[in-house]
Amino acid sequence: MAARVIGRQQHSDLSALGHRECSPFQPALEPTLRSKTPSTDKEKSEAPGVDGAGEATSRQTWRSLHALRQLRILDALGHREFRLIWYGQIFSSMATWMDQVARGWLIYELTDSAFQLGLVRGIQAIPILLLSPLAGSTADRYSRKMQVLVAQLVDGLLYGVVALLILTGRIQPWHVYVTAFGMSIVWTFQQPSRAAMVGDAVPLNQLTNAVGLNSIVFNVARSTGPALAGFLIAICGTAGSYTAQAIFYLLATIWTVQLRSGQRPRARSHGDPAHTNSLGRSIIEGWKFSWQNEAVRASLLIVVFASLFIIPFMTLLPVFARDILKVGATGQGLLLSAMGVGALCSSVLLASFGDRLPRLNLMLGGVTLYGIIIVAFAASPWFELSLVLMGIVGIVHVTSHALAQTVIQTYSPSDFRGRTMAVFHMTHVVLLAGGILIGAFSTLVGAQWAAASMSIVGALAMVGIYLAMPRARLIR
Repeated sequence: MAARVIGRQQHSDLSALGHRECSPFQPALEPTLRSKTPSTDKEKSEAPGVDGAGEATSRQTWRSLHALRQLRILDALGHREFRLIWYGQIFSSMATWMDQVARGWLIYELTDSAFQLGLVRGIQAIPILLLSPLAGSTADRYSRKMQVLVAQLVDGLLYGVVALLILTGRIQPWHVYVTAFGMSIVWTFQQPSRAAMVGDAVPLNQLTNAVGLNSIVFNVARSTGPALAGFLIAICGTAGSYTAQAIFYLLATIWTVQLRSGQRPRARSHGDPAHTNSLGRSIIEGWKFSWQNEAVRASLLIVVFASLFIIPFMTLLPVFARDILKVGATGQGLLLSAMGVGALCSSVLLASFGDRLPRLNLMLGGVTLYGIIIVAFAASPWFELSLVLMGIVGIVHVTSHALAQTVIQTYSPSDFRGRTMAVFHMTHVVLLAGGILIGAFSTLVGAQWAAASMSIVGALAMVGIYLAMPRARLIR
């Protein structure tokens, strides 16, 4: 009888875990965690010792699950649509971060030019600059699922083409530029739709948790993807990395295709303006909202200055890895992996406690510290110290990207979310411009001085925003 009582109770608890809408999780667990199942002395004497050990292990397991539930890390995964988006992002993020190593290493092998390291990133600015407003409006008008699905298939195809060119010995620098340009077009239409789909898939009160979970996946990929790419490059060359990237994108489509077909944005709260207005008018309204909403405007300004002056130091990582730290492609992968580990820690905090943090002040302070750490990284002659500094960079990097994305989505209604996220992703134009700037600057003063001086300017810009927007400090 006691075993049956425990079995039924554990079945009830498993149902509570699997069913997202069962919010009173704690009461469902308390009978298992706190009460003792009645038993007779005869039952106690006849029960073998292994049963007692098994029950103790079971109780410990449920305590761990209860503690995890209390952190709210997995709340948004209770929604089927978000789970599918999340699973697909696991593979697409791996491919994206592998490309950070593979593309930079490939162009550096072909040209031996630090300037072209920045230029191959900068060429991607053109589609983002010209097409992002259109992409945001289409994300609010048409099937977001279809835009993401087509983008993933095209990305997989382009990665496969690069791998084939390398294997046949026909790869040329212009191939790298053309495929980078094509991937930028695809990325421009994919990202606003993917980000807006997250808002469609979960209730508004779980949006911060959902963005935090996406950030966890992204940063796990940041820590494992570059290391995998470096390993494959060392063993098989850049063709091995690009082949794996193509496979990852094709795997991502398996999850995306299971999303409910034809799903459109939620019912609009303002008479469905994204559909009734002209395309041009819809784009203008998105820009106006992004500027007039103080939370969105402050977040965008922080991202713009960080993207122009601080984050572009990553463009020079091949120079630091090969010429300064003398650790090669594998070392570059480890540097990016250390950054990913630090960012993962911040992402867990964001998913668990994001709604309770003073988010704007955290962004300003984090990006300021970001600039200071890059100065120390630029001056470091030791690989071990550089690894530690990159871990700290990862911790504060979340404040310049994932936290800003959370604020923008939280303060944007559903009918504007595609367009505000398109404006947010347009800041990547600034990042790419910063990559060109730091690449050119490094040819004049060297990689170390270029990274340090631009990061100082970025840190000072954060102080300026703090002083110029006192009301924004109250945004949470």
